[in-house]
Amino acid sequence: MKITCIGGVGTVTGSKTLVESNGIRILIDCGQFQGLKPLRELNWEPLPILPSTIDFVLLTHGHLDHCGWLPRLVNQGFEGKIYCTSPTKDVAKLILLDSAKIQEEDAKIANEGKFSKHEIAEPLYTVAQAEKVFPHFRVVNPNEIIALDAEIEAIFTNAGHILGACTIELRLEYKVVVFSGDIGRDNDVLMFPPTKPKKADYVFLESTYGNRLHPEKDPKEELELYINNTVQNGGTVIIPSFAVERAQSVMYLLWQLKEEKRIPNIPYIIDTPMGISMLELFSNNRKWHRLHEEEFTAMCKMFTMISDYQETIEAIYNKQSKVIVAASGMVTGGRVLSYLERYIGLSETTIILIGYQGEGTRGRKLLEGAKDMKIRGRYYEVKAKVAEIDTLSAHGDQKDLINWLSDLEEAPKKVFLVHGENEPADELRVKIREKHGFECVIPLMGQEFEL
Repeated sequence: MKITCIGGVGTVTGSKTLVESNGIRILIDCGQFQGLKPLRELNWEPLPILPSTIDFVLLTHGHLDHCGWLPRLVNQGFEGKIYCTSPTKDVAKLILLDSAKIQEEDAKIANEGKFSKHEIAEPLYTVAQAEKVFPHFRVVNPNEIIALDAEIEAIFTNAGHILGACTIELRLEYKVVVFSGDIGRDNDVLMFPPTKPKKADYVFLESTYGNRLHPEKDPKEELELYINNTVQNGGTVIIPSFAVERAQSVMYLLWQLKEEKRIPNIPYIIDTPMGISMLELFSNNRKWHRLHEEEFTAMCKMFTMISDYQETIEAIYNKQSKVIVAASGMVTGGRVLSYLERYIGLSETTIILIGYQGEGTRGRKLLEGAKDMKIRGRYYEVKAKVAEIDTLSAHGDQKDLINWLSDLEEAPKKVFLVHGENEPADELRVKIREKHGFECVIPLMGQEFEL
């Protein structure tokens, strides 16, 4: 068996792991690179093998960094099946269509504004190309044994994190190889705790927060403080948010605060069409999350839901204090950019970052104190206050990741630490060695392993 780390190593984006066994090729996730320009440019590069030679794609979940390269894969000749849970299929469809639309819009704006270095700016893929992915999806149930081949089986188990997210266990060549996907938190606001693996000869474990412990602070108290202080100063709160799971978690906390009369009666706006579509998925997939139907209905009534861009313009120019939740979570694109163009230069504005901010993203630059910000070819001075609530991450922290390994009946031969920047991965390696005594390896991009 040969395993090649094509993406998602040394970084938290572009997850792609190729498994080759007895003439069968399986790609675990097919993510898009985000953040630093050298990483984004990898999205335009071909895979080291022809997509037409890949038999299966197994998706751990529907985030862009795990499914966002599928349109390129299909466009370049992939004809196989894409296995995932039902919520992951629905989430991936939303995310791929949204990504394609944003890329088409960004290419159009770049061409009209003539600020692309290319003679003609092209989208990474189009909406039409994204739609060609959908017929390849095959839905699996959690804990169901999927026979990919006469001698290869896959089992998907709950990973927490977001709706439908799973860890994937591959059984092949008399070995068990476990791919964690993104591991959720043991005490997440909306998701159930992840299922721990019992047996594994090899583990590929994400390490996003490998060097961090989530603080014990109450995110409701932090939201309450930032919102009240901003409104008292006549300002607007902007919360860049991932449309999948994070926006719904923030909605739930804001609804609780409003019910408890701890935040003012001002407009609370959800301006992410994909986030709004996700609410329907939450309603249709109740076994995947903690929200009760009564809470869910009451929560939704509190918010003004914006889908039409003309309504976005009206909200932007409404001078009343308000709370805006808009994608994208790392401020890499989406409608949050339109709000920032208007509000980032106002000292009474508060920008609350609520999730992991990858290297090279605008969100990371804001956290690091950037004095100006380039948005759609123009620079804007950053006068807004920038706050971080790091208790809302959908990723497990170092403690959660180490705990996730605690039910293994026997020590795996190796644990490969992926989907993390180098420093977090290396610190997690040390901690796993101390706690469990497992041998850990941190792969390099493109590195191959014979197992």
